[in-house]
Amino acid sequence: MRASRLLSLQMLLETRGRMSATALADALEVSVRTLYRDVDQLSAAGVPIYAERGRHGGFALLPGWKTTLTGLTPSEAQAVFLSGLPGPAQDLGLGGDVEGARLKLLAALPAGWRDDAQRVSARLHLDPVDWYRESEPTPHLTAVAAAVWNGHQIRMRYESWTDTVERTVSPLGLVLKAGVWYLVAQPVAPAGVAAAPGAGTAKGGPRTYRVSSIRAATALATAVRRPARFDLPGYWAASIQRFESEIYTGQAQVLATPAGLQGLRALSSAVARAVAAAKPSRRADGRVAVTLPIESVEHACGQLMRLSPQVEVLRPVALRRALVQRLRATARLYGLEKL
Repeated sequence: MRASRLLSLQMLLETRGRMSATALADALEVSVRTLYRDVDQLSAAGVPIYAERGRHGGFALLPGWKTTLTGLTPSEAQAVFLSGLPGPAQDLGLGGDVEGARLKLLAALPAGWRDDAQRVSARLHLDPVDWYRESEPTPHLTAVAAAVWNGHQIRMRYESWTDTVERTVSPLGLVLKAGVWYLVAQPVAPAGVAAAPGAGTAKGGPRTYRVSSIRAATALATAVRRPARFDLPGYWAASIQRFESEIYTGQAQVLATPAGLQGLRALSSAVARAVAAAKPSRRADGRVAVTLPIESVEHACGQLMRLSPQVEVLRPVALRRALVQRLRATARLYGLEKL
């Protein structure tokens, strides 16, 4: 346990540079007193750690020094192979690089660990595309990914729902969600013009672009100036919350059978959360009352129509009427209006 912690301490200093005793102790989940003992232990083992005093001081490794050990445990080696699954890497044009890194890692591992590491790719396959869907064509993903890695601005032609526009952006990151690639980028406005806010983003902040909607992309020589505190996972989580709060503009009250509840859960994560929050049924027929978020009457009518009669809409009245009208139109279409 302590040997693993000492190695983690060494790796932290290698990858992050100078760190305070408090920051190191927090990262290692130990007390500052234990941290000082670990530093002494590493120094005694020949690792060149030195301390700098003062407000901006801390511990650091001698400049230029680097360990030659991989420092991987068997389970960590398996995790590395998991992160290198081929699909997304191939999309980004990194398939060859990932395979090369995999082979080098295998060569560096002790013989007894190699079978365990390779078992991951043999027994676990990642397919990020949802059922009944095909991967979207993303001919410009490789160029966009290169600009993200290299920190260069992109001039792109982008097709939105309403228009096709030319836009210069500073790429901040790529996100793969349910088989769809998204570019998170900061719009670069012409001199003297403020950047227009986009859907799913705060005014003046980064925007999210669907990579399959990029019709042309050219990397520019201009370097990207990343916001100092920008956090890609945090931004993505917040953008999802914003999207849901903006898209769900109303509510519907329904009664659902157990089969209806199962169907509702499959509509969306927001509806699934509403089903989970519903109180157990006290009705004689066993149906459960659920208050659902809806985008619009028309959209909800299409979703809930296929769950009838397992789900009955109580309110709003406009949605209930829309369902009745659609049922009557369907009955007329099939000559059942007299039934």
